[in-house]
Amino acid sequence: MRKGLIAILLMVSSAVFCQTEDSIFLYRRGSIYSMMIGHRSLAYEQEIENAFDEMPVPDKYNDHGLGKKVFYTSDKKIEVKGLNKHGGFIVNASSNPSEMNDFDAFLQKQQVASRLVAKWFHRKRGDGICDMELVQERGYQNASEVDKRLAALSIRKDALLRDAGEELIGSTFVLVNDIRYIDKSKGSSVIGGVVSAVLKGSALLQGNSNALEQKDLGNLIASYKGFNVKIKTYLYQLVWDDDISSFWYNNVYTEGKDESKKEAFENNRGKFSLRYLGMQESNGRDVSFAGINESKPQQMVRKACQRAFDENIANLQKNFEVFKVKAPLRSIQPLTCEIGLKEGITENSRYEVLETVEDKNGHVEYKRVGVIRPVKNKIWDNRYMAAEEGAENATLGFTTFEKVSGGSFYPGLLVRELK
Repeated sequence: MRKGLIAILLMVSSAVFCQTEDSIFLYRRGSIYSMMIGHRSLAYEQEIENAFDEMPVPDKYNDHGLGKKVFYTSDKKIEVKGLNKHGGFIVNASSNPSEMNDFDAFLQKQQVASRLVAKWFHRKRGDGICDMELVQERGYQNASEVDKRLAALSIRKDALLRDAGEELIGSTFVLVNDIRYIDKSKGSSVIGGVVSAVLKGSALLQGNSNALEQKDLGNLIASYKGFNVKIKTYLYQLVWDDDISSFWYNNVYTEGKDESKKEAFENNRGKFSLRYLGMQESNGRDVSFAGINESKPQQMVRKACQRAFDENIANLQKNFEVFKVKAPLRSIQPLTCEIGLKEGITENSRYEVLETVEDKNGHVEYKRVGVIRPVKNKIWDNRYMAAEEGAENATLGFTTFEKVSGGSFYPGLLVRELK
């Protein structure tokens, strides 16, 4: 029955589309712009910045970066007040300055919200011309999939893509990361400033450890073995509601030169908003030097930063429904999915299994068809450098699950963690 559903849809425009075993319907990911606040006066700042530059957006999200990843402040202490009451705060040109935190003010000044929206539509700064190509790319597998949907639903292409945009653009997030070195090693013999000076004066940055004397290299290794970081990750969501969407399509969006629409965007950039959701903190605990090449001890900085960052992402997903990832089932016998310890899976985790359902207007919803849980001792350790340190289950490539409830599953159904 499922395998014949697509053919039926192509003939019956009023039918409802459901995900099928042979469907290539693309599951829609959230999108992230991840940035770091740098502190030039703090220990190991340059090493931390270099590590952050190498850290990709989490692989279950699209990269919606705006270019620059590191912004600087001279303040050792950033004012972030009343976080327990700050959830839901809207950052735009109308925000009350007395209620804004330093991060809010920074995002407002950088006009991040309007820039994120402009990127979604490939808006050209010079003439204001836009397109829907990125929405199509992230909402559907390819152009033929769009044509298939249009034939099945008998709606206009712009209406289909706008509906996809409602889900996609509204699932755009900003991560502001405040990363600081914390020294937990009493035996550390070299402080961050000295390490930076040694590295900058040698070829070690280019991977040539012979440029250092053995004593210096030993000191570097001792220092990095005691390396830990504290990361506070602040999560914001782009606001894409009916009001903003209507303003964009009616007053700004144009596929040809239109000076009035170009000016409408420039004169109303403060109208676009970010909503503060919450913060997560990781102290980088339990990160060992195992797996680090001793001729390149600075790899420990990346490992410590990446592990702490991934821990924050996993906890933010648990705490905020809108930020949760969906991932497709890889196989059915056994039930497997390419998520693991990096995403915060434990033996007590539970996941709902979702089927993608599309109504006659092209609107997509997710229907629960079952619940699964990970099998003991079959949770994939996909943390950064887990394989290099010889961690158990690092080579699995996926986590194996067992069914708790539900009917027949098939590859491509989506899983999402339950609280």
